[in-house]
Amino acid sequence: MRAFAELLDRLSLTASRNAKLRLVRDYLRDTPDPDRGWALAALTGDLSFTAAKPAFIRKAVEERMDPQLFWWSYDYVGDLAETVALVWPRRQGANREPELNEVVDALRSAGRAEVQRLIEGWLDAMDEPRERWALLKLVTGGLRVGMTARLAKRAAAEMGGVEPAEIEEIWHALHAPYEDLFAWLEGRSEKPSSENPGRFRPVMLAQAIDEEVDFGKLDATDYAAEWKWDGIRVQAVNEGGVRRLYTRTGDDISKSFPDVLDALTDEGVIDGELLVIRDGQVAPFADLQQRLNRKTVDAKLMAQHPAAIRAYDILAEGAEDTRTLPFAERRQRLEAFVAKERSPRIDLSPVQPFASWSELADLRSQPPEGDPQVAEGLMLKRWDSIYEAGRPKGPWFKWKRDPFLIDAVLMYAQRGHGKRSSFYSDYTFGTWTESPEGGRMLTPVGKAYFGFTDEELKQIDKFVRDNTLERFGPVRSVRAEPNAGLVFEVAFEGLQRSTRHKSGVAMRFPRINRIRWDKPPGEADELSTLERMLERMEGR
Repeated sequence: MRAFAELLDRLSLTASRNAKLRLVRDYLRDTPDPDRGWALAALTGDLSFTAAKPAFIRKAVEERMDPQLFWWSYDYVGDLAETVALVWPRRQGANREPELNEVVDALRSAGRAEVQRLIEGWLDAMDEPRERWALLKLVTGGLRVGMTARLAKRAAAEMGGVEPAEIEEIWHALHAPYEDLFAWLEGRSEKPSSENPGRFRPVMLAQAIDEEVDFGKLDATDYAAEWKWDGIRVQAVNEGGVRRLYTRTGDDISKSFPDVLDALTDEGVIDGELLVIRDGQVAPFADLQQRLNRKTVDAKLMAQHPAAIRAYDILAEGAEDTRTLPFAERRQRLEAFVAKERSPRIDLSPVQPFASWSELADLRSQPPEGDPQVAEGLMLKRWDSIYEAGRPKGPWFKWKRDPFLIDAVLMYAQRGHGKRSSFYSDYTFGTWTESPEGGRMLTPVGKAYFGFTDEELKQIDKFVRDNTLERFGPVRSVRAEPNAGLVFEVAFEGLQRSTRHKSGVAMRFPRINRIRWDKPPGEADELSTLERMLERMEGR
């Protein structure tokens, strides 16, 4: 566990992407099987323990120390694993510190009644808070060390001197602790086979376009344009009698969308956007959220929120891999494939004709009636581009609409987690509305925890501490009056009506765009401004 604990500790304190890659690559190279395989599974999110719950950890520590003292400590630190690692009162006489594979093997076979006893014994055997912290992060599954699954796989690829796409291609045929993967990467065996039916193909991603630079270099006739739909990216597979639906990161969501799988009658693999399409029209993203992250769905939910795929690429047709074909040819094949399916659950993302970048800019700013009104912007794809994994520069671009902006007043602040646990970094903000007693009052309209620099975070944190009115555990209410408070310029992608929010509206992807130190809170926007925005969106 010590090497794994050191890896997590260094990853949590390292900001550089390349430095994180080196840390994981060196760990995988120097650590023997099966520990390195279990570590890779933890970093990619493929390792979880159904019997281990955070409640067991809280119960264990409350039996060792005064519960109120623990909760005060938890409130101050802001992270469960870090708090327990620091305050854990060890009992002498515990066995030796376990190896990573011993922890994994024990937890995979343990019942709920055994988990707490196992965790207590391991914590007692560990000398350093860093090791206890790593153990608890492993148990709860929330590493929070700034390492994505894609980055972890890239580190493994660098260790073996292969392309990351090669690992992505075979990943779904592998099983932790990946001895066959490491044997191949170290040249001790052949490459594991990816020829398993229903497998996931690594996806191709788009670069955000730089309007001031890229348009001067690109020829409009080289590119096709499509709407960027407001759903989730999926890959639908019907192969060798196996039908599956994956997210763009390779998560299998087939059980949540059996109605979509039933529409896959012909063998092939299509890339597209998962949407709720009702009466031939794309519904807001909030409707799709009713279907996401559900293990099972009933007929009523499927009828109320009918899911469908808006297809924009074909990766395999029958047994033929089409990814090396140019996009123009893949598009022709996709049109024929979708026409042959003849299902209301699968339709085609139409190509938008344009003759120049200025004409396309007009289309983006003023989309026509119907589905384009709920699109996030446009996608640009070179007609001659092959389908390659990752985010290559040049073949595909995304050109999102300009965000909506509103000035709102900071009302509440909450401590963050991990590296931000000592800062008030999660903010609730509001806009003005009429008070029942007369005058004006602030109504919360959204929350955001990103969009600012580290230096700005320190400034906001100081403002929160200097202007706190009340405390509610890790949350503080902040002075917010017409002449005293802090105004944020908030950017967001869209609005939708909501019965769960007091304001009656919910923002899509809100973020802090700018801190308005120069603006008095009394000049911030009214709730009616958001309502008019929503009415214009609904009236499109």
